[in-house]
Amino acid sequence: MAKNVTEVTDNSFQSEVLESTKPVLVDFWAPWCGPCRMVAPVVEELSGELSEKIKFTKLNVDENQNVAAQFGIMAIPSLLIFKNGQVAQQHVGALSKAALKGLLDKVL
Repeated sequence: MAKNVTEVTDNSFQSEVLESTKPVLVDFWAPWCGPCRMVAPVVEELSGELSEKIKFTKLNVDENQNVAAQFGIMAIPSLLIFKNGQVAQQHVGALSKAALKGLLDKVL
């Protein structure tokens, strides 16, 4: 995992995501999910470019089902962008770097 992407869990979600002072991208994923593996390098690449403005995190839905249920994650990959503790943008499914950057730009 890239050094700019933080792994979050049910236990750390509140402090890492909801209480963050800057917007947070949460990549809801699982190891067995093919499209998740396609999104991961895109998230990692953008984290290298935008980590000053946005915090990048990943949450394994197999290991952290409480948070996934709390936000109604039914399909993965699901990318949720939180701002001030609220979901500001969300996208389900794989997407291009340009498309993800567009979602992030809406929040900045």
